[in-house]
Amino acid sequence: MSKKNNLNLVTKEYATVSQIRGPLIFVERIANVAFDEMVEIIDPDGNIRVGRVLEVDNDIAVIQLFLNTDGLDITRTRVRFTGDVIRLKVSHSMMGRIFNALGQPIDGGPEIIPETRRDINGMPLNPAVRIEPSEFIQTGISAIDGLNSLARGQKLPIFSGSGLPGNELAAQIASQARVIGEGKDKPFAVVFAAIGITHRESSYFIEKFRSSGALDRTVVFLNHADDPTIERIITPRSALTTAEYLAFNHGLHVLVIMTDMTNYCEALRELSVAREELPARRGYPGYLYSDLASLYERAGKIEGKTGSVTQLILLSMPDDDITHPIPDLTGYITEGQIVLDRTLNQKSIFPPINVLPSLSRLMNAAIGKENTREDHRPVADQIYAFYAEGRDLEKLVTIIGEGSLTEHDHKILEFSKRFESEYLNQDKENRTIQETLHLSWEMLSDLPASYLKRIPEKYIRKYRK
Repeated sequence: MSKKNNLNLVTKEYATVSQIRGPLIFVERIANVAFDEMVEIIDPDGNIRVGRVLEVDNDIAVIQLFLNTDGLDITRTRVRFTGDVIRLKVSHSMMGRIFNALGQPIDGGPEIIPETRRDINGMPLNPAVRIEPSEFIQTGISAIDGLNSLARGQKLPIFSGSGLPGNELAAQIASQARVIGEGKDKPFAVVFAAIGITHRESSYFIEKFRSSGALDRTVVFLNHADDPTIERIITPRSALTTAEYLAFNHGLHVLVIMTDMTNYCEALRELSVAREELPARRGYPGYLYSDLASLYERAGKIEGKTGSVTQLILLSMPDDDITHPIPDLTGYITEGQIVLDRTLNQKSIFPPINVLPSLSRLMNAAIGKENTREDHRPVADQIYAFYAEGRDLEKLVTIIGEGSLTEHDHKILEFSKRFESEYLNQDKENRTIQETLHLSWEMLSDLPASYLKRIPEKYIRKYRK
């Protein structure tokens, strides 16, 4: 049976369901059905649930349901193919609102009057009109601003672990992040995608946004751990679609925070198992890399557009293993990584960012005389070198003791301890980049000028205390 819906698209309805397996429904004897097509499933009571076409093989379609399959049976369930992909209602009025994965309000407010409807899968940015990120983003976190600077339009993941304060760091950055440079000083609009998090975590984020005044410029998409697992697949796509619309149609600088991408990958693996696909590394599907890339590559700046999409991606490393497929593939696709350290966290240092394995591949484009300060790069290099040397000396001391250290070693070891206690550890303090650089020179000034081999002499004369 075919008919037209309110979008003037021809719909096709079938009652030929052959299997219901977990979140998947198999429909036989179909015709002219396309991959990723939106589907409506009508249960025996006449209620409608939403899904999408995952696979089409000859006359059989595999449908992924975004809600559970409770109450469905093979004989009385009907499937309606809409002839269109899943589209999200988007509007500037979404700011300050909370939605589920499908873009339906869950904050008790009125329905959104859409300005348009957008395909949630988006489109890759055309390399011919893509602009390299070059403007400095001030997060207020010294370990990021000073040593791993973030650029507007960049995609930067935070590698966290069980029990580490990754969510707290992400929430703090969301409330503090600003575009700095060339006379600019403007807060970001935030699109927050919560993927499989607990109710306690979501309450923390909402309260943090509200108390900091960031909620009015934030769009929240919530998928809780007790929501249907399949909704985790669509949550980041809905968030990115909204971000692209606000950035490229309304000219806003948008910061997209996605947490926790590990939950997204687990949902992808669960779906792959249900489809009986051949597993790859550690049971994850072979297309995990390309699937993550389809999300991460939706960040950037476009020529002729004032807005931009910057991504902050939070993921939990299983067993703190940075070589696990999720952080490993994420690191390949994105432009750096911020790594949280369990040892620093045990020392009550917040944020516990280990700057040694952390990096930002776009730092050089984001800093310098026009955006931050002329001495930023050499100061960062010098601090990094001293801290790396200090960490090595800490390991040596545990073996041979401090008595065998030279005067130079003692000074570097003291610098390393001060770096952790004063530079890394800032609790909830929001530092400007100028305050971060000032603190850097305060610590460097305690060392003889002859030690500062990575900083040009002219900067030593100008900034050293």
